[in-house]
Amino acid sequence: QVRLVESRGGLVQTGDSLTLSCETSGRTSYDYNMAWFRQAPGKEREFVAAISGNGYETWYQSSVNGRFTISRDNARNTMYLQMNSLKPEDTGVYFCAGIESPLITRGGIVEEEEVDDWGQGTQVTVSS
Repeated sequence: QVRLVESRGGLVQTGDSLTLSCETSGRTSYDYNMAWFRQAPGKEREFVAAISGNGYETWYQSSVNGRFTISRDNARNTMYLQMNSLKPEDTGVYFCAGIESPLITRGGIVEEEEVDDWGQGTQVTVSS
């Protein structure tokens, strides 16, 4: 059984940085693509970033491109999301997601229906 466990998020201020991690168990890393989604209060869950199983390809939502960096360490079965220059609109519950190959993107976005496994989510709050 695949299990995805996110690290604890936190409360930060505008402009701060925060790194989330997601540890995978029960699944080989190299053919398992991964992504981050988030859900702001009162809004639908949205795609944030994705990374291919081998780590060579990445995709970002336009609002985070240049500020967030997704990466993975397959030896540790762990994926990361480095978030810099955080804004209040980045507030939400961040979900780790696992996607079996092939990874299908539409306009550079991974849609929820492509996700096979979800983490439990972790809260990130950015104060103004």
